[in-house]
Amino acid sequence: MDLKSAYKIGYILKPHGLKGQVTVSLDAEAPADLEDIDTIFVERNNQLIPYFREEISISGTKAYLKFEDINTPEQAKDISKSSLYLPKSSRPKSGRGEFYDDEVIGFEVTDVSEGNLGSVTEITTAGPNKLLTLIYNGKEVLIPVNSPFIKSINKSKKTINVELPEGFLDI
Repeated sequence: MDLKSAYKIGYILKPHGLKGQVTVSLDAEAPADLEDIDTIFVERNNQLIPYFREEISISGTKAYLKFEDINTPEQAKDISKSSLYLPKSSRPKSGRGEFYDDEVIGFEVTDVSEGNLGSVTEITTAGPNKLLTLIYNGKEVLIPVNSPFIKSINKSKKTINVELPEGFLDI
């Protein structure tokens, strides 16, 4: 599996305990039913390697995870500092007007009065806020996702229509 067909659900922080468990920081997009998922992909050298879940214990945004064939702290340390992924095909479809962060990368952003502003380069998180990031006239522009600025998202046309306040792009 390649990175383009998967989405990130967390990051292995460090070994936990003496039997090969690891501490995982879960992303907001990690599925709530992670206990039901048997195969999790670990990013190693820009490749996704499947690992089979043996045990998992979730506590808020952290999880304690035990993979099959990882039985010592040394083996757990070897996979530490790696990102965890699941196939995009297993992700529930986002609702109308909603989107997953990686879904809108490359979407064209158009303002009602300014016209085409550019394409989304990434979704940035600042505290509890998500921001669309794009380059407009050579400078980075951040548009809050949870705001009245976004008027519509068309997934089939890969466009986002916004209505920014006067002077927003001059900041």
